[in-house]
Amino acid sequence: MHGFLQCNNSTFRLMEKSSISLVFPSFFILFLFCFLSLTTADSIRQFQSIKDGETINSDGEIFELGFFSPNNSKNRYVGIWYHNIPVKTVIWVANRETPLTDSSGVLTIGSNGNLVILNGKNNTIWSTNASILSDSTVATLFDSGNLILRDANSNNSNTILWQSFEDPSNTLLPGMKIGVNLVTRQNRFLRSWKTDTDPTPGIFSFGINLQDSNQFFVWQGSSPHWRTGYWNDRSFNQIPVTSNSFIFHFTTVSNEESIYLEYSALYNNTRMVMDVSGRVECRIWYDSTKTWGVAWMQPKDECGVYGVCGKNTRCSDSNTPPCECLRGFEPVSSKEWNSGNWSSGCKRRTALKCGEEDEFLSLGRLKVPDHEFLVAAAGKAEDCRAECVRNCSCNAYVFTNVSGGASQCLVWFGNLMDIGDLIENQGAQDIHIRIAASELSTKKNRRLKVIVATTVVAGVLLLGAFFYCFRRMAWKKAKHRRMSTWVPSDSSAQSASDLLDTDMFVKDGLKGVDIPFFEFNTIVVATDNFSQLNYLGEGGFGSVYKGKLPGGQEMAVKRLSRTSGQGLEEFKTELVLIAKLQHRNLVRLLGYSIKQEEKMLLYEYLPNKSLDSFLFDKDRCKILDWEKRFNIILGIARGLLYLHQDSRLRIIHRDLKTSNILLDEEMNPKISDFGMARIFGGNQTQANTNRVVGTYGYMSPEYASHGLFSVKSDVFSFGVILLEIISGMKNNSFFHSDESSSLPEHAWGLWKENNGLALMDPSLRETCNTSEVLKCIHVGLLCVQENVTDRPTMASVVATFVSETASLPTPKQAAFIMRRDLSEVQCSKNEITFTGVEGR
Repeated sequence: MHGFLQCNNSTFRLMEKSSISLVFPSFFILFLFCFLSLTTADSIRQFQSIKDGETINSDGEIFELGFFSPNNSKNRYVGIWYHNIPVKTVIWVANRETPLTDSSGVLTIGSNGNLVILNGKNNTIWSTNASILSDSTVATLFDSGNLILRDANSNNSNTILWQSFEDPSNTLLPGMKIGVNLVTRQNRFLRSWKTDTDPTPGIFSFGINLQDSNQFFVWQGSSPHWRTGYWNDRSFNQIPVTSNSFIFHFTTVSNEESIYLEYSALYNNTRMVMDVSGRVECRIWYDSTKTWGVAWMQPKDECGVYGVCGKNTRCSDSNTPPCECLRGFEPVSSKEWNSGNWSSGCKRRTALKCGEEDEFLSLGRLKVPDHEFLVAAAGKAEDCRAECVRNCSCNAYVFTNVSGGASQCLVWFGNLMDIGDLIENQGAQDIHIRIAASELSTKKNRRLKVIVATTVVAGVLLLGAFFYCFRRMAWKKAKHRRMSTWVPSDSSAQSASDLLDTDMFVKDGLKGVDIPFFEFNTIVVATDNFSQLNYLGEGGFGSVYKGKLPGGQEMAVKRLSRTSGQGLEEFKTELVLIAKLQHRNLVRLLGYSIKQEEKMLLYEYLPNKSLDSFLFDKDRCKILDWEKRFNIILGIARGLLYLHQDSRLRIIHRDLKTSNILLDEEMNPKISDFGMARIFGGNQTQANTNRVVGTYGYMSPEYASHGLFSVKSDVFSFGVILLEIISGMKNNSFFHSDESSSLPEHAWGLWKENNGLALMDPSLRETCNTSEVLKCIHVGLLCVQENVTDRPTMASVVATFVSETASLPTPKQAAFIMRRDLSEVQCSKNEITFTGVEGR
């Protein structure tokens, strides 16, 4: 018989050249063999294949293997994804660097026993490349997500020839390991996708540092981007062990053969992902919402990025600014440091003299620096200090006890890198840095002066408190007499009950708020009776006047109009909120004053008024070169990040616009006007209101239409401001245009045409940094996307701005604002409060 039989999971063909009677017995036997092999739906055997469009599932139907295309891509890849989750989530990709450009691909087991991908010309574009002696191999997809190639004839089922867990992509699953095989020197690590739609290996990787096996790193190319901190036999000091992260339990193994990291999970459908921006995220699938939730991520803020403050510094998210030089050090470049560029770090102010002439200063319990040198066990802290003293190159030491009662002495040479606060203070160590004796003496002298000054001030304040209480009691008695005889006139804007409410607000509504109260007469004198010469501007809230206090301090007085839509509640909100917020990019409140219908807030005076007074003036806009505009953008972003994440309260501003961005004498931005702001609880992410307030054109679509607001509402407003800063055009200037209904729509149209630079203000042509401008436009378009979940957080925005090599997702269509007349908006279902855009 001369015949050829081909059998796989989708085809069965018989070609014969002899009698059917001779072929039939062989045909039946082979048919039975093929049928039995096809019943194994989780495996690929020799002479079997998966064509594009076909898949196999793991035995429990948890994972699926087949061909796929990422969103917005025509390339075809072989990958593994969750079968039991409706949102397609790819966890492994075979041919990351060699995609197919059509649907002719085939996944099969080659003649040498390896798993291979063939293109339409039968050429191999990817292979497992294992050393295989067997001619009978099988590839099986397991419920763990692991694709394993083994010898089908081997009696030992644990004999693995190759497995996908040893060739990871960007995802770590329970049971996977990343680390190094010390015998073969094979280093397994996660590698980010190039973009969200391109699985080609990106610039970020997550794995072990071969020179320092006690911690794992995220690398940006060959430079560190984030580190786990040191393993303390229980956890890494930069990975939390409480809150939602208890779902993920990390362990490390270190022996003569290998060093690796793995995790176990409390629930199914969990994964750890290395995303395109260099962030490591632990994600959990929530069936109730059909979404992936983030239990933990790093770096989540500016201080999480490795060495963001440069050498010999400490980074703390609770400080403003976050970077500070260590004691005894000063900025390498004061100009760069003061402008918010801390990358060059700090240098010693006074040279060391070596030996016992130097002193050691304790920094407290912090994340220890990178690059430590491990010294032999020291019996006590004094021995560790002496070890550092003996070596003139030693700049710091830590004496610590580890498990089992043993002790370690860690010393550092050269610059001290990446010192900062720790997550939940876990693994914190008391760091002692070496400084010149004169620096410590200066510190002691300063401390003595502070103690003396504090004592004197405390005495003065105590006397002042007695005097204030006496005056306060007299004022209340006089006010009670006035209120008992006061009768409102027909022209009064408030009723007697309103004034009693105001009095109660002053009495009870500001408990615990440490903001000075100013008598009304003091404000009258300071503003020269609200003279027109001191008039600064006007908005929907009322007027702003310049004033000067008796001590000479200048201030801006925000005088709420009796006809303003902002009443007592908005006044109280702004007063209470801003009293608790302290940040270099938020306007500073000096005090307040209330008298009957008069409600006034006293702010620091900012001579350059508001951002819109520069941006939209054809002459003054030239003052804002690109460097100034970029610093303004970054300052606004940092201020918003503080409001959303880093302050004691989570604040949603709700009325962010260029007229609410004030500029100081150095053109540094400060966010103002918190009358519409709302406080969120610790776990609250979204709220609803029946009263929509803010400024049309800066409102996010979900807020303007449905009253839903969240931190992403402010992100949308920030995106509009960002596009206005780049273009020098008002968003509302497009409302009556035939070409575009809004600035985001105009920017989106240019971006689609690969002509983003056409959006740039012509006055920037001489000073612009092209890559920075395009990055800012890119970020702006990401911020104004229609879908709330597609918009970035302010943490990722700030991280993008400070990174030179950030990889950004492709923006989706911007949320366009429909053209409508003001009268139509006022008659809409929700109430919309419009505030003016006049300069303050």
